[in-house]
Amino acid sequence: MSAANEQQDLKREKIIEASYQRFLHYGYSKTTMNEIAGDLSMSKALLYYYFPDKSELYMAVMRKLANDYLKQLEDKAGHFTDLREAFLFQVNTHHDFIVNNYNFFDFFRLNEQNLPDTIWETVSQIRSAEITLLADVIQTRVEKNNLKPIAPPLEIVEVFLDALHGIKVGGVLQSKKLNFPHREDLDEIHKKRLLLIDVFVKGLN
Repeated sequence: MSAANEQQDLKREKIIEASYQRFLHYGYSKTTMNEIAGDLSMSKALLYYYFPDKSELYMAVMRKLANDYLKQLEDKAGHFTDLREAFLFQVNTHHDFIVNNYNFFDFFRLNEQNLPDTIWETVSQIRSAEITLLADVIQTRVEKNNLKPIAPPLEIVEVFLDALHGIKVGGVLQSKKLNFPHREDLDEIHKKRLLLIDVFVKGLN
């Protein structure tokens, strides 16, 4: 790679990091390209050279966050001592990811009914990685005769994740609210998901 390309990549990474900090603290709707350019002591024209608009810049930051999350899953793969540990890791890692980046996700809350395909592709990539992580653990336990096979591991994990993401706060009344949880509901949702793990793992064992 040429020195010029390396410089461009470095500058792009700096833009993404500065943008992430802005989106994290103020959310998508209250962040402007002018502010990001100011944070970087960069002209707005140069910022637009790298990213034609704010939504494209947001998608680039989202992809970086997703890659960081996926790396956490990949680094842990194959290092679980039992099934419950694996399910706890997935639920806790997902919870921490949402809590630590909550303001960043205001774009999701504002555009829930019209999220771009790029977002759905990223979400799908994350879900596939989560399914693979947990399914591999189940398969390993079955092969070691520590678990009786009752269904294909991928199907078991898909059922678990569907149940996990279906947990709401407030029961039927929640159907009138946005699908993306409110910050004040995150801890209660997390507690319910931890309870689901116990029920689910005991059922498998």
